[in-house]
Amino acid sequence: MKYNFDERIDRRNTNAMNVEGFREYMFADTPDVVFPYADDDFVRMWVADMEFAVAPEICQAIKERVDRRIFGYTKLSGSEYYDAFSQWCRDRYDWEFPKEELTFAPGIIPALYEIAGDTTAPNEKILMTTPAYGFFQHTAEYNRRDYVCSPLINTDGEFTIDFEDFEKKAADPKVRLVLWCNPHNPTGRVWTEQEARRVAEIVEKYDLWLISDEIHCDLIRNGQKHIPMGKIMPGYKKLITCMAASKTFNMAGLMFSNIIIRDEALRRTFKANDKLIGGLNPLSLAANQAAYEKGWPWLSQLRDYLDENFAFTVDFIEKNIPGAICKIPQATYLAWVDLRNCLPELKNPSMFFAMEAGVLLEGGDRLFVGNADGFVRLNLAMPRDEIKEGLSRIAAAIKKHNPEK
Repeated sequence: MKYNFDERIDRRNTNAMNVEGFREYMFADTPDVVFPYADDDFVRMWVADMEFAVAPEICQAIKERVDRRIFGYTKLSGSEYYDAFSQWCRDRYDWEFPKEELTFAPGIIPALYEIAGDTTAPNEKILMTTPAYGFFQHTAEYNRRDYVCSPLINTDGEFTIDFEDFEKKAADPKVRLVLWCNPHNPTGRVWTEQEARRVAEIVEKYDLWLISDEIHCDLIRNGQKHIPMGKIMPGYKKLITCMAASKTFNMAGLMFSNIIIRDEALRRTFKANDKLIGGLNPLSLAANQAAYEKGWPWLSQLRDYLDENFAFTVDFIEKNIPGAICKIPQATYLAWVDLRNCLPELKNPSMFFAMEAGVLLEGGDRLFVGNADGFVRLNLAMPRDEIKEGLSRIAAAIKKHNPEK
């Protein structure tokens, strides 16, 4: 089947965060702000879900489950889901894990909140590299834990780990947990095997817990290879791996994530503290199983389309936004754009581009923890003509603000 990623999907009146929820999320501090653009006129390049229709194979699986006509309490009983997900991991990553290690959460964020509290004491710290996904910081704050940042090294838009700094901070006796992100959000780095092994050595040396957020692992550029931390650290018991089909197949609203916990005691604690007492949404279960069983052709074509979107975006920025730095990331559908040379005084990129360009986007330390001021993140999981419109507006706003640039 040929899938159409140029189709525009009308998401209005669906309670979509991307459409109806942007004010509460991005502009909560200024709820009465009036924009010179109507809500329907914004180009939405912010929250990390896609503007693409979900694969018809997944929609069909949901319809078939609906046709059973009962949606009672649901728990995983058979092996069908595990078989589908574990086969996916073997086929894509040459990696497998025992069935008993697989647990579930409504999302990776709730799992982070719970596990961080389960693995650290109130006087202990959490380590992360920055810039970082904002909810890494929120995880520490939710549990009233201090967090420590190890800034990535930025060399003309290429990001690497400062291992000397990372180990120095990991050696702090108060640091007990590392929040790791591979592929990395927001820079899009796919950490090499050598880089991952160096991180693993440091984690094992200081006997730290490691939560590896790998939610973007299926959304890599063609030619790239994701290596699960579980494969790098085959015998390390303090590893928790988080994966999901939600980003990959645009199903974030179905609230279903795979949390692979090696340590038996932690696994028991995680399950005992599950606010859903092991319950699963039956439609989510059907959709996720179908994604892993039947979703590869759709994903393969999506990755081709995203590769073309990134090539278009980088070319456009090089030609139309002098001074901006944007490289094609190795993974995700998110571009990380350095605007420090274009807008050196920019402190609130979300407000600036909403007001001046009618584009919704995220950026800066406020949303990406640290080492992110002057950067914006652009969601490119949308039809290319929408990307062209958004980028044209961004370029025009920058030129108007700094005509000498």
